[in-house]
Amino acid sequence: MSKAKNPAGGKDNFTRNLVIAVVLGVVLIMLVPTILSKQSDSSAAIPSSVSVEDGYGMVFNKELTDVPFIEIYEDFQCPACARFESVNGAYVEELITTKKAKVAFHMLSFLGAESQLAANAAACSADQGKFLQLHKTLYANQPSENSGAWTSSYFSTLGLGLGISSSEYDKCIAENKYMGWVKNVSEEGAKRNINSTPTVFINGKEIDRQRAYGSLADFMLAVEKA
Repeated sequence: MSKAKNPAGGKDNFTRNLVIAVVLGVVLIMLVPTILSKQSDSSAAIPSSVSVEDGYGMVFNKELTDVPFIEIYEDFQCPACARFESVNGAYVEELITTKKAKVAFHMLSFLGAESQLAANAAACSADQGKFLQLHKTLYANQPSENSGAWTSSYFSTLGLGLGISSSEYDKCIAENKYMGWVKNVSEEGAKRNINSTPTVFINGKEIDRQRAYGSLADFMLAVEKA
Protein backbone atom coordinates (compact mmCIF):
# COMPACT_ATOMS: atom_id res chain seq x y z
CA MET A 1 0.00 0.00 0.00
CA SER A 2 1.40 3.37 -0.96
CA LYS A 3 1.75 5.96 1.76
CA ALA A 4 -0.17 9.17 1.66
CA LYS A 5 1.88 12.29 0.78
CA ASN A 6 2.72 14.52 3.71
CA PRO A 7 1.77 18.16 2.96
CA ALA A 8 4.13 19.34 5.73
CA GLY A 9 7.05 17.66 3.99
CA GLY A 10 6.54 19.76 0.89
CA LYS A 11 6.59 22.90 3.00
CA ASP A 12 9.84 21.81 4.69
CA ASN A 13 11.48 21.18 1.31
CA PHE A 14 10.47 24.62 0.09
CA THR A 15 11.91 26.26 3.24
CA ARG A 16 15.15 24.30 2.99
CA ASN A 17 15.62 25.18 -0.70
CA LEU A 18 14.90 28.83 0.03
CA VAL A 19 17.56 28.89 2.77
CA ILE A 20 20.11 27.23 0.43
CA ALA A 21 19.37 29.77 -2.30
CA VAL A 22 19.82 32.69 0.11
CA VAL A 23 23.13 31.29 1.41
CA LEU A 24 24.44 30.74 -2.12
CA GLY A 25 23.43 34.28 -3.03
CA VAL A 26 25.34 35.72 -0.09
CA VAL A 27 28.43 33.66 -1.01
CA LEU A 28 28.32 34.89 -4.61
CA ILE A 29 27.94 38.50 -3.48
CA MET A 30 31.02 38.08 -1.28
CA LEU A 31 33.02 36.46 -4.09
CA VAL A 32 32.35 39.08 -6.75
CA PRO A 33 34.51 41.86 -5.18
CA THR A 34 37.28 39.33 -4.58
CA ILE A 35 37.25 38.18 -8.19
CA LEU A 36 37.13 41.73 -9.49
CA SER A 37 39.96 42.82 -7.17
CA LYS A 38 42.26 40.29 -8.84
CA GLN A 39 41.75 41.80 -12.28
CA SER A 40 44.52 44.07 -13.58
CA ASP A 41 43.58 47.67 -14.29
CA SER A 42 44.26 48.13 -17.99
CA SER A 43 43.67 51.88 -17.65
CA ALA A 44 46.51 52.37 -15.14
CA ALA A 45 49.42 54.54 -16.23
CA ILE A 46 52.57 52.54 -16.91
CA PRO A 47 56.17 53.55 -17.66
CA SER A 48 57.31 53.22 -21.27
CA SER A 49 59.67 50.33 -20.43
CA VAL A 50 56.93 48.19 -18.88
CA SER A 51 55.68 45.15 -20.82
CA VAL A 52 52.05 44.28 -20.11
CA GLU A 53 52.42 40.87 -21.74
CA ASP A 54 55.37 40.14 -19.43
CA GLY A 55 53.31 40.57 -16.27
CA TYR A 56 53.75 44.37 -16.14
CA GLY A 57 57.49 43.86 -15.61
CA MET A 58 60.08 46.56 -16.16
CA VAL A 59 61.73 44.97 -19.20
CA PHE A 60 65.17 45.52 -20.67
CA ASN A 61 66.14 44.20 -24.12
CA LYS A 62 62.55 43.30 -24.91
CA GLU A 63 63.42 42.99 -28.59
CA LEU A 64 65.87 40.13 -28.02
CA THR A 65 64.66 36.57 -28.63
CA ASP A 66 67.60 34.17 -28.78
CA VAL A 67 68.86 34.99 -25.28
CA PRO A 68 67.92 33.88 -21.74
CA PHE A 69 64.86 35.61 -20.29
CA ILE A 70 65.46 36.44 -16.63
CA GLU A 71 62.49 37.49 -14.47
CA ILE A 72 63.16 38.89 -11.01
CA TYR A 73 60.33 39.32 -8.49
CA GLU A 74 61.46 41.51 -5.62
CA ASP A 75 60.45 43.96 -2.91
CA PHE A 76 62.71 46.95 -2.23
CA GLN A 77 62.31 46.45 1.53
CA CYS A 78 63.18 42.75 1.39
CA PRO A 79 66.59 42.00 3.01
CA ALA A 80 66.98 38.79 0.97
CA CYS A 81 66.44 40.86 -2.19
CA ALA A 82 69.19 43.22 -1.08
CA ARG A 83 71.51 40.22 -0.65
CA PHE A 84 70.58 38.91 -4.09
CA GLU A 85 71.34 42.32 -5.56
CA SER A 86 74.70 42.56 -3.78
CA VAL A 87 75.74 39.12 -5.09
CA ASN A 88 74.23 39.10 -8.59
CA GLY A 89 73.18 42.66 -9.40
CA ALA A 90 76.33 43.70 -11.26
CA TYR A 91 76.18 40.55 -13.37
CA VAL A 92 72.52 41.11 -14.24
CA GLU A 93 73.29 44.70 -15.24
CA GLU A 94 76.19 43.46 -17.39
CA LEU A 95 73.85 41.03 -19.15
CA ILE A 96 71.52 43.94 -19.87
CA THR A 97 74.16 46.35 -21.17
CA THR A 98 75.90 43.72 -23.33
CA LYS A 99 72.49 42.51 -24.59
CA LYS A 100 73.13 38.92 -23.54
CA ALA A 101 69.77 38.56 -21.77
CA LYS A 102 66.25 39.92 -21.69
CA VAL A 103 65.52 40.97 -18.10
CA ALA A 104 62.23 41.82 -16.41
CA PHE A 105 62.07 43.39 -12.95
CA HIS A 106 58.77 42.89 -11.12
CA MET A 107 58.57 45.31 -8.20
CA LEU A 108 56.28 43.79 -5.57
CA SER A 109 55.07 45.45 -2.38
CA PHE A 110 54.54 42.61 0.09
CA LEU A 111 56.02 44.64 2.93
CA GLY A 112 53.67 47.59 2.90
CA ALA A 113 53.33 51.26 2.05
CA GLU A 114 57.03 52.09 1.83
CA SER A 115 57.51 49.26 -0.66
CA GLN A 116 54.73 50.79 -2.74
CA LEU A 117 56.38 54.22 -2.60
CA ALA A 118 59.69 52.71 -3.64
CA ALA A 119 58.11 50.80 -6.54
CA ASN A 120 56.37 53.96 -7.72
CA ALA A 121 59.65 55.87 -7.49
CA ALA A 122 61.37 53.15 -9.52
CA ALA A 123 58.76 53.58 -12.24
CA CYS A 124 59.22 57.36 -12.15
CA SER A 125 62.99 56.93 -12.47
CA ALA A 126 62.49 54.57 -15.43
CA ASP A 127 60.87 57.43 -17.35
CA GLN A 128 64.13 59.32 -16.83
CA GLY A 129 66.36 56.40 -17.87
CA LYS A 130 67.57 55.92 -14.28
CA PHE A 131 65.83 52.74 -13.15
CA LEU A 132 68.97 50.63 -12.75
CA GLN A 133 70.73 53.40 -10.84
CA LEU A 134 67.82 53.86 -8.43
CA HIS A 135 67.43 50.10 -8.10
CA LYS A 136 71.06 49.69 -7.08
CA THR A 137 71.02 52.70 -4.74
CA LEU A 138 67.92 51.63 -2.82
CA TYR A 139 69.31 48.18 -2.07
CA ALA A 140 72.71 49.55 -1.12
CA ASN A 141 71.04 51.89 1.39
CA GLN A 142 68.10 49.74 2.51
CA PRO A 143 66.66 50.90 5.87
CA SER A 144 64.72 48.75 8.33
CA GLU A 145 61.30 47.64 7.12
CA ASN A 146 58.61 50.33 7.42
CA SER A 147 60.89 52.55 9.49
CA GLY A 148 59.46 55.70 7.96
CA ALA A 149 62.70 56.44 6.10
CA TRP A 150 61.17 56.17 2.63
CA THR A 151 58.83 59.05 1.91
CA SER A 152 57.91 61.04 -1.18
CA SER A 153 60.36 63.79 -0.19
CA TYR A 154 63.10 61.17 0.23
CA PHE A 155 62.61 59.91 -3.30
CA SER A 156 62.52 63.43 -4.71
CA THR A 157 65.86 64.19 -3.05
CA LEU A 158 67.25 60.84 -4.20
CA GLY A 159 66.38 61.78 -7.76
CA LEU A 160 68.69 64.79 -7.55
CA GLY A 161 71.49 62.53 -6.35
CA LEU A 162 70.96 60.32 -9.39
CA GLY A 163 71.17 63.28 -11.73
CA ILE A 164 67.43 63.59 -12.38
CA SER A 165 66.55 67.24 -12.84
CA SER A 166 63.19 66.91 -14.60
CA SER A 167 60.19 68.41 -12.84
CA GLU A 168 58.16 65.51 -14.29
CA TYR A 169 59.99 63.14 -11.96
CA ASP A 170 59.05 65.20 -8.89
CA LYS A 171 55.45 65.41 -10.11
CA CYS A 172 55.40 61.65 -10.69
CA ILE A 173 56.59 61.09 -7.12
CA ALA A 174 54.22 63.61 -5.55
CA GLU A 175 51.16 62.28 -7.39
CA ASN A 176 52.03 58.59 -6.99
CA LYS A 177 51.50 58.36 -10.73
CA TYR A 178 52.24 54.66 -11.05
CA MET A 179 50.42 53.23 -8.03
CA GLY A 180 47.96 51.56 -10.40
CA TRP A 181 50.88 49.86 -12.10
CA VAL A 182 52.25 48.78 -8.69
CA LYS A 183 48.91 47.08 -7.98
CA ASN A 184 48.94 45.42 -11.40
CA VAL A 185 52.39 43.96 -10.75
CA SER A 186 51.09 42.48 -7.48
CA GLU A 187 48.00 41.04 -9.16
CA GLU A 188 50.03 39.44 -11.94
CA GLY A 189 52.48 38.04 -9.40
CA ALA A 190 49.60 36.50 -7.46
CA LYS A 191 48.32 34.81 -10.62
CA ARG A 192 51.72 33.19 -10.91
CA ASN A 193 51.67 32.15 -7.23
CA ILE A 194 54.63 34.31 -6.30
CA ASN A 195 54.57 34.31 -2.48
CA SER A 196 58.13 35.21 -1.52
CA THR A 197 60.91 37.50 -2.64
CA PRO A 198 63.22 37.26 -4.36
CA THR A 199 61.84 34.75 -6.83
CA VAL A 200 63.78 34.38 -10.07
CA PHE A 201 62.83 32.61 -13.28
CA ILE A 202 65.04 31.87 -16.27
CA ASN A 203 63.10 31.02 -19.42
CA GLY A 204 60.02 30.38 -17.32
CA LYS A 205 61.66 28.00 -14.85
CA GLU A 206 62.27 29.02 -11.24
CA ILE A 207 65.90 28.62 -10.29
CA ASP A 208 67.12 26.96 -7.09
CA ARG A 209 66.86 29.63 -4.40
CA GLN A 210 69.06 27.65 -2.01
CA ARG A 211 72.04 27.90 -4.35
CA ALA A 212 71.79 30.37 -7.21
CA TYR A 213 70.39 33.23 -5.11
CA GLY A 214 73.44 33.51 -2.89
CA SER A 215 76.18 32.35 -5.25
CA LEU A 216 77.28 34.33 -8.28
CA ALA A 217 78.94 31.23 -9.77
CA ASP A 218 75.73 29.19 -9.45
CA PHE A 219 73.61 32.02 -10.83
CA MET A 220 75.93 32.47 -13.80
CA LEU A 221 75.81 28.72 -14.43
CA ALA A 222 72.00 28.79 -14.38
CA VAL A 223 72.00 31.58 -16.98
CA GLU A 224 74.57 29.83 -19.15
CA LYS A 225 72.55 26.60 -19.14
CA ALA A 226 69.38 28.39 -20.20
